[in-house]
Amino acid sequence: MFERFTSDERAIEGLPVRLVIALVVGIASLSVMMNTIGGLTALGVTELDVKPQPEVIPEGDSEVTVTVVTPEGESVSNATVVAKDGTATLSEIQPAKTGPNGTATLSLSPSLGPNQDEGTVTLDVKPPAGGGYTDDRENTKVLVVSGGGQSS
Repeated sequence: MFERFTSDERAIEGLPVRLVIALVVGIASLSVMMNTIGGLTALGVTELDVKPQPEVIPEGDSEVTVTVVTPEGESVSNATVVAKDGTATLSEIQPAKTGPNGTATLSLSPSLGPNQDEGTVTLDVKPPAGGGYTDDRENTKVLVVSGGGQSS
């Protein structure tokens, strides 16, 4: 019986190697397809950013008007802007909701640490529900300087 296998010349040389290669290529193709399908939900989502005015404020009480914008520069209404500590310290988190024109006004009282000439206040955005918006990237920050700020 074993003699029959040793003398059989009909086998395809390299068949196991070809099967392994086909399996690897198939798995790679499947992972690319699954990755593409998994990313389809994010295709219709627009990233939001903020435009604070002024961008530079002095330490102490200041009002900052923040406009929530799309990459095309269109303002977004009903978004919530949250001002939090960056390298400058706020006494509390300051939320504000954008109006029909896409702007919100924040009353900030940032303070700097000892020997600190400047710091930042971080602005986060909670997009309006059902609008196809997201805020995954870092937004523009407000610069806080000791002494006087730039008013524009």
